[in-house]
Amino acid sequence: MRDRSRDGRAHALGVLLVLASAVAFSLAGVMTKMVATDSWTVLCWRGLFSIPPIVIYVVWRDRTKPLGAIFHLGWRGWTLATLGSLCSAAFIAAFKLTYVANVAVAYATVPFAAAALAWLALRETVRASTLLAAIGAFAGVVIMVSGGMGTGHLAGDLLAVLMTLGMAVYMVLIRVFRDTPVVLALAASSLQVFLAGWFLTDPLAVSAGDLVTLALFGLIFAFAAILLTEGTRLIPAAEAGLLGTAETPIAPLLAWLVLAEIPPPATFVGGGIVLAVVLAHALRDLATPAAKRQGASSR
Repeated sequence: MRDRSRDGRAHALGVLLVLASAVAFSLAGVMTKMVATDSWTVLCWRGLFSIPPIVIYVVWRDRTKPLGAIFHLGWRGWTLATLGSLCSAAFIAAFKLTYVANVAVAYATVPFAAAALAWLALRETVRASTLLAAIGAFAGVVIMVSGGMGTGHLAGDLLAVLMTLGMAVYMVLIRVFRDTPVVLALAASSLQVFLAGWFLTDPLAVSAGDLVTLALFGLIFAFAAILLTEGTRLIPAAEAGLLGTAETPIAPLLAWLVLAEIPPPATFVGGGIVLAVVLAHALRDLATPAAKRQGASSR
């Protein structure tokens, strides 16, 4: 007989971990803009300081395996790492060139872009609700990007969209490369951006204050990834997806509180549409039994 109190505690812990990861991830835009350094310097130091916690976590999680097996990535793992590095480069550059809210809104559409890509590349059946949500989210992003025309933020908006497409490919590849150690690939990606930043810029020219901020950024990024990994083990995927949407409104709120950054009206309109679509879709998934969702997707 199952211990319901233990299950309840595990579920509550999972909720807290996923929510904490969403809050931590939402700090990315603020921390990127708080420092006066260029994007590659941000990536370089964030990458360096995020590696140790991730590696320690991977070794602890797989402590029963030989070290050689723990740190084996293979070409699939390095493919994920390289794609993740490219997405990170676009992500940080987008924050530097446009509003935090715009990047957060674009990132919120990743699941829908991934669903569309899986339909095109893998012929996976897409539910009608997901298709409608994708269309609505796309419309919201178009409205948001249109607001950046002539304001000097268009390049950043386009980079955010490019990052979204790259992350959609990343999510599909995770499904294809099912046995690939994704968290270890994240550490490899951090190593790649550290090395790239070291050769493409002068990271040692960073001020002491900015270095402290970037070190904190790297640690927060690593722990956010770890919290999300552990949290999603304890709660249903649909619930984790719903909790993850907290990142979309929190990031612009933090940008307003810390940076006094107020995006244009088009961002509020487009972002409102995207957030409404994401929440509605996540709530529907949460209310629909998993077996029924799987049955619908198989038709």
